[in-house]
Amino acid sequence: MDLRPDEISAIIKEQIKHYQDKIESKDVGTVITVGDGVSVIHGLDNAMLGELLLFPNDIYGMVMNLEEDSVGAVLLGSADAIKEGDEVKRTGRIIEVPVGDGLLGRVVNALGQPIDGQGEISYTNTRPIERVASGVMTRKSVDQPVQTGITSIDAIIPIGRGQRELIIGDRQTGKTAIAIDTILNQKGQNMYCIYVAIGQKNSTVAQIVEKLRQGGAMDYTVVVSAGASELAPIQYIAPYAGCAMGEEWLEQGKDVLIVYDDLSKHAVAYRTVSLLLKRPPGREAYPGDVFYLHSRLLERACRLNDENGGGSITALPIVETQAGDISAYIPTNIISITDGQIFLQLDLFNSGFRPAIDTGLSVSRVGSSAQIKAMKQVSSSLKLDLAQYEEMLSFAQFGSDLEASTKATLDHGEKVKEVLKQAQYSPRSVGEQVISLFALKYGFTKTIPVNKVSAFVKELYEEVELNHPEVLDEINDKKELSDDLISRLKEICKAFVEKFLKVNKDD
Repeated sequence: MDLRPDEISAIIKEQIKHYQDKIESKDVGTVITVGDGVSVIHGLDNAMLGELLLFPNDIYGMVMNLEEDSVGAVLLGSADAIKEGDEVKRTGRIIEVPVGDGLLGRVVNALGQPIDGQGEISYTNTRPIERVASGVMTRKSVDQPVQTGITSIDAIIPIGRGQRELIIGDRQTGKTAIAIDTILNQKGQNMYCIYVAIGQKNSTVAQIVEKLRQGGAMDYTVVVSAGASELAPIQYIAPYAGCAMGEEWLEQGKDVLIVYDDLSKHAVAYRTVSLLLKRPPGREAYPGDVFYLHSRLLERACRLNDENGGGSITALPIVETQAGDISAYIPTNIISITDGQIFLQLDLFNSGFRPAIDTGLSVSRVGSSAQIKAMKQVSSSLKLDLAQYEEMLSFAQFGSDLEASTKATLDHGEKVKEVLKQAQYSPRSVGEQVISLFALKYGFTKTIPVNKVSAFVKELYEEVELNHPEVLDEINDKKELSDDLISRLKEICKAFVEKFLKVNKDD
C-alpha cells in the first residue's frame, strides 16, 4: 500500500506530539492503588527491581514487582499522605544505607537513620543493601575462632571467623542471650558487631542496648532496629541493611560479627509483603523464594583471603521453632544454608541447665579448626562424655544396683554439666575455660562433690590468676599447652584440690 506525502507527514507529527509523553511515562508514574504499605503504579517503564521511588511528601518506596503495564512497590513510610492519582518519580538509585565508623555506638532504623535521639550520624559513604556475595576464589577457609565466652559453645560447638552458625530453639529458651553474651565478649578482640532486631518489641531492644552499653560493648557495636510496630517492608530490608554496614568493614580487612534476631519474623514480613503484592504463595503458604531470601543474605558472610584484605563476616542468624520442630520449612532452609547450628531445648532450660544447649543436636561444621590448640587439647572428649552420660542416665533410672564404671561415668557427666552451666551476661575468658576443662579432663574433680564443682573451678581459676599469672600468660600467648605447662598445671590443681576439700570438709 502506497502512502501519500501528506499522510506520512501526519503520522510523523502524531509521533512527535506523543514522544514527550513516552519519555515521561518511563520516569514518572501515577499511583493506581495504595494501602497496607504497598502501592501499584502505572508507568515507570524503566524502573529497576529494588529501585527507590519518590512519592509525594518525601515518602520513599522500593520496587518489588515489575509487570507489563504497572509497577508494584512497597512503601518505606506512612501511606496516609499518598492517594490515588499522585505522581511518583524514579530516583535511579537502588536502596542504600550509610556505612562507616560513624555508626558505632548508635541505634538506627533499617534505612540507617538514627532513632536513639543522639543527633545526626556523620558518614561519607553509602552502600546498596543488596550485593552479590564474594566469589569462592576470593575466600579462604575458616581457621580463626570467635570466642563467645560461653564454655559449651567454645569447647564443643566452636564458631570461626567467617562462619554462619544458626541459633535455633523455641521462644524463651535463651537464643538472644547467647548472641548478646557473644557481643559482650568481643571487647578487646578487634571485632565490629552489628545486632539486627527484626520484629522485636522496642522495649526489648532498649533493654538490650542498655545491657550492651553497661558492658562497654556499644563502642564497637551498631544496633539496627526494625521493631514490631514498623511496616513489613522495613522489617524485610533490615538484615540486608545490617549486612551492607558490615561489608564496609569487611573490605577494610576487619572482622565483623552480625546477629540477625530473628529470621522467622523476617520470613513472615516478606510473606506479608508478597501476599499484599499478590505474588503467588508456594510451599506451606510461603512464597517459594523464601530460601533465596535467606541464602542471598547468609552467603555474604565469609572469610576473605589475604589478597582481598583478609577480613571476615561471621553471621549468627536466630530462628524460632514451634514445639522444638527443627524439621519445619524455615528451620530446614536455614540449617541447609548455614555451617552448623546451636540447638536450645526448652526441657533443658526448664530443668535449670543454662545455656540450654543440646550438645547432641548442635553441630559446628567448621569444628576444631576454629579452636585454639589449648582448647582442642582439653575439650576433645567432652561431646563423647556427655553422650555417654545421657545414654547411661536413661538406663540408670531403671536399675538400683549400678556397676562402679557406670557410677563413675554418671558422676563425671554430672560434673561436666555443672562446669558447662553459666549465668547470663558473664562470658568467660579463654584462660578460665581452659583451666576449668583441664581440671575435668585430668580427673581433679573426681573427689569434689557435684554441688561444689562450679565453686571449685571458679576458685581454681582465681587461684591461678592470683598466684600463677605466668600460666595464663603462656596460654594466651602460645595458645597451646606444652608438656611443661601441663605438668605445672597438674601440680597447681593437685595442691588446690587438697586446699579446697580442707576448707569445705564441714559442708
